[in-house]
Amino acid sequence: MSVALGVVQMAMSDVLEENVARAIELVREAASRGATVVLLPELFEGYYWPQAQRERFFERAHPVDDHPFIGRFQALARELGVVLPLSFFERAGHAHYNSLVMIDATGEQLGVYRKSHIPDGPGYMEKYYFTPGDTGFKAFATRSGTLGAAICWDQWYPETARAMALQGAEVLLYPTSIGTEPEAAGPMDTSRMWRRVMLGHAVANACYLGAANRVGREVVEGSEQTFYGTSFICDFTGEILAEADRTEETVLVAPLNLDDARAFRAGMGFFRDRRPDLYGPLLTRDGKTRP
Repeated sequence: MSVALGVVQMAMSDVLEENVARAIELVREAASRGATVVLLPELFEGYYWPQAQRERFFERAHPVDDHPFIGRFQALARELGVVLPLSFFERAGHAHYNSLVMIDATGEQLGVYRKSHIPDGPGYMEKYYFTPGDTGFKAFATRSGTLGAAICWDQWYPETARAMALQGAEVLLYPTSIGTEPEAAGPMDTSRMWRRVMLGHAVANACYLGAANRVGREVVEGSEQTFYGTSFICDFTGEILAEADRTEETVLVAPLNLDDARAFRAGMGFFRDRRPDLYGPLLTRDGKTRP
């Protein structure tokens, strides 16, 4: 099965309608170049507001039903025949989640994933806003193959990628908002290690992978971040198929041959030779196997 992955790298204003309109424009561009799956960055509807802690920012959250823009992307997916993994800020009762809804090429919602790993540090104060996800990791069967989708900080954890692959994910997708470290002791640029860890996930699971980051300088309540882009698509051996620079809005598109990946994955034996019976320490915080 041959599909094509589109990854959108974009800069945001802090006006929802402007960002939604720009995202729709860039999805259309990706589809016009043959993309059958198009990935947008994390929380693309505005500035990355978790830079600061303000109660009023909770007003940006909406439930999945009657959401201000999810329905528009469902219509877009149906019109273009593309799969859209869509990041959004979800309100569910009294809980707030950093979430992703998987929209199939028919416009149907296939389900919601809620971000599992929530960071907390200068410039990334997400624990103030987001309840840790309760959905577990997911792989979604779409018109363009089985897709695993996780969100930003999730991408640093090999367990996330492996859990999605074990559920059948053929492509791993990571919408992202990452850039400068505002209070690091001296200059710190995580862009290379950010990419390396995901290339490792692609290799260890013999899966295609795409990461979509934002670009540009954003100032929120006196806190400043410059997002470093470098979005990319790689194949199941970790080879880069397409990549963006650090500053420009970019639409990446690359063909994916899922049959080739499936054959390679079986031949490598990574999943055949797993030893789940020895992985007990992974289920604990201190690495000690419980009786």
